[in-house]
Amino acid sequence: MRRTRILTAVLALTAGLLAGTASALAAPSEQVTIAAESYTWKNARIDGGGFVPGIVFNRSEKNLAYARTDIGGAYRWQESTKTWTPLLDSVGWNDWGHTGVVSLASDSVDPNKVYAAVGMYTNSWDPGNGAVLRSADRGASWQKTDLPFKLGGNMPGRGMGERLAVDPNKDSVLYLGAPSGKGLWRSTDSGVTWSQVTNFPDVGNYVQDATDTSGYASDNQGIVWVTFDESTGTSGTATKTVYVGVADQNNAVYRSTDAGATWTRLAGQPTGYLAHKGVLDARNGYLYLAYSDKGGPYDGGKGQLWRYATATGTWTNISPVAEADTYYGFSGLTVDRQHPGTVMATAYSSWWPDTQLFRSTDSGATWTKAWDYTSYPNRADRFTMDVSSSPWLTWGANPSPPEQTPKLGWMTEALEIDPFNSARMMYGTGATIYGTENLTNWDSGTQFTVKPMVKGLEETAVNDLASPPSGAPLLSALGDIGGFRHTDLTAVPPMMYTSPNFTTTTSLDFAETNPNTVVRVGNIDSGAHVAFSTDNGANWFAGTDPSGVSGGGTVAAASDGSRFVWSPQGTGVQYTTGFGSSWSASSGIPAGAIVESDRVDAKTFYGFKSGKFYVSTDGGATFTASAATGLPAGDSVRFKALPGTKGDVWLAGGASDGAYGLWHSTDGGTTFAKLSNVEQADTVGFGKAATGATYQTLYTSAKIGGVRGIFRSTDKGATWTRINDDAHQWGWTGAAITGDPRVYGRVYVATNGRGVIYGDTSDTSGGGGGGGGGTDPTPTGACAVTYTLTNQWSGGFQADVKLANTGTGAWTSWSLGWSFPNGQTISQLWNADYTQSGSAVTAKNVSWNGTVAAGSSVSFGFTGSWSGTNSKPVAFKLGDQSCTVT
Repeated sequence: MRRTRILTAVLALTAGLLAGTASALAAPSEQVTIAAESYTWKNARIDGGGFVPGIVFNRSEKNLAYARTDIGGAYRWQESTKTWTPLLDSVGWNDWGHTGVVSLASDSVDPNKVYAAVGMYTNSWDPGNGAVLRSADRGASWQKTDLPFKLGGNMPGRGMGERLAVDPNKDSVLYLGAPSGKGLWRSTDSGVTWSQVTNFPDVGNYVQDATDTSGYASDNQGIVWVTFDESTGTSGTATKTVYVGVADQNNAVYRSTDAGATWTRLAGQPTGYLAHKGVLDARNGYLYLAYSDKGGPYDGGKGQLWRYATATGTWTNISPVAEADTYYGFSGLTVDRQHPGTVMATAYSSWWPDTQLFRSTDSGATWTKAWDYTSYPNRADRFTMDVSSSPWLTWGANPSPPEQTPKLGWMTEALEIDPFNSARMMYGTGATIYGTENLTNWDSGTQFTVKPMVKGLEETAVNDLASPPSGAPLLSALGDIGGFRHTDLTAVPPMMYTSPNFTTTTSLDFAETNPNTVVRVGNIDSGAHVAFSTDNGANWFAGTDPSGVSGGGTVAAASDGSRFVWSPQGTGVQYTTGFGSSWSASSGIPAGAIVESDRVDAKTFYGFKSGKFYVSTDGGATFTASAATGLPAGDSVRFKALPGTKGDVWLAGGASDGAYGLWHSTDGGTTFAKLSNVEQADTVGFGKAATGATYQTLYTSAKIGGVRGIFRSTDKGATWTRINDDAHQWGWTGAAITGDPRVYGRVYVATNGRGVIYGDTSDTSGGGGGGGGGTDPTPTGACAVTYTLTNQWSGGFQADVKLANTGTGAWTSWSLGWSFPNGQTISQLWNADYTQSGSAVTAKNVSWNGTVAAGSSVSFGFTGSWSGTNSKPVAFKLGDQSCTVT
């Protein structure tokens, strides 16, 4: 939504996760195995929650659409379910910046092909360079070309575009507009290699704030869009006329009429503005341009719309309101491809009282508005809003006219009419994707209905998680929209935390023996930065800030809820009895320390700052530095005390240039022992113990055995099991993790832009430690196979295979064979090695998933191609033995 979306990625950087080079995937050590049973990963549903700066419809295939987010990856529309499918969950820890998508391009010549330009920041916050990802199976799998410069999916100007474009006549040709003065780039081999268009005359010069020393607002926003005039080419030959938008207020649009050999500034163009979008209507010969005086997505005080006649070079100001009457810039811009004279645009930076949508059915000669005043402050709306699927979009607000809730939107830089359906339109906001399927009601004078069209697109940045032993299974602390109490993980909660509404919740905690008592702290424009609940987070009331508080920081609740310790931004650590009507300064602990509570002793609290561990035994009044040594020197640390055992503390964190890993204390922090089998760890959490285990299950986002992943231990950290796989990595997962105290194997994972991910194990028995068992090297019989077709499109499909050991002995390796009945061909397979000869396929375990205990299973997946028919295989063999097909 707003600028707070920057913060989690900055924390990722301070965690040192990208210091040094990326680790090669190595075989686990003896202490590490990968889960034989499969995990199912889902989102705790919120639906949206962040900025969607781009929506792209394919121009040649109906119902094929993509959305890009600034920090949460890319998505593909699934028409049959009206949902979005995430496409970049395979982005790993070392490439976390590649979850920021600055541009998308869908190939209209070959709709199976899609491209993404990725990279989070152009300044030092993201040490990695950008990349162009290319897919031949609609984003089910990707190949990557690294670029020699950075891209900024979460930088100023990210709503302009699209910066990446495929030639509609010769789809091996692509263009990419770069920021930071890096210019215009071109590929002639379908995105495999890229070279700079050295004769392009303008690299841009616009910066949001030249005085910003961080490099965030002071970066040159560069080349911001590329648009082809498809009428100037024929199939198989490069399009001759190409328009390029540049972040240069005096030279915003350039054109080539010789397929990029030469470029000239478009004569007669408006000056003093940035062209956020350039959309071409080839049928009528018009290039439409949406202008703003700023780069967005937050700022913009003046704007204009212009139309350029491509045949005559005539410019026409088609602004729907006079420039003097604008207090916003224009950005969202679309043409109805079924009726090209119909054009729509958005006032993207109209924050109050609402955004505005404009519509013309005569190529911009006249316009109507989505809403207008009758007699101020009363409004007449051409639309109705139905947010019943995402009721939190009202923010629990009750504004005075002319403002209303839910808002039509803000930061509305993405706007697209479905090229095959004039009645369907989608647009992105700072919190969701809205859309309508009866847009043409606008022209008949009846109201059209706007609804969230965002199911499956989860885009929150998660700062903290809690799973109490009773009440709601999940409480979350989120950037931008505060956080939620999930009573049902599969349903969108009715409202975020309110009374007060924090823009970002930075930390939360509950009383271990009295889970109805919950505390949260966060950032807010005005008012208290701390809030309390006595009904498990269902309802809240504000506390009182001590003097000097400027931000949320971290907070801890006593095990019985009788007192709280708070380490806010802006002042030192504080403690209180009761619900924070007054606070007293804690002594012996430095400002900015991370604080947590013992989960048994109500008067014991812990803190950590700059390599030192601190302990209070008097309810937070005084802290004493522990004598423990060898802990991480920096502040990229997260620690938790174990429920049910006094003084049992686990600490994770560090950086690759110093101490980094997982430590355990059983004496309340007096001493810590570092686990030798954990190379790096960034989070730690606890969940229900396995059957027969005497210790709660541990979870961590860590590097163990040379592998980065989400790990579980059921034997106090003696052995570890990786429970995610390379298809489910979600970029950076270093903010928080917790198990569920009521459901064995369930884990909640915080992501930086993909929301709250939770995983459930198929091992419902809850048995077993980290290791596998059995000695049979050639398993035979007693197997069952489930083949699931998870997605299918024209010429391509994706499938999952689950192989279950239904016998009594364990496997230490496996080899599964089958034949495709219709000549299908595998293009990529994960979590197994494979060979294919004709229709016959053999999939074998990789080094880390050969061990499959009796009663457990292993899963792998693949993408492939098909034609004519895509029937499922009917028989599978484990070695020479037939498996039951379920």
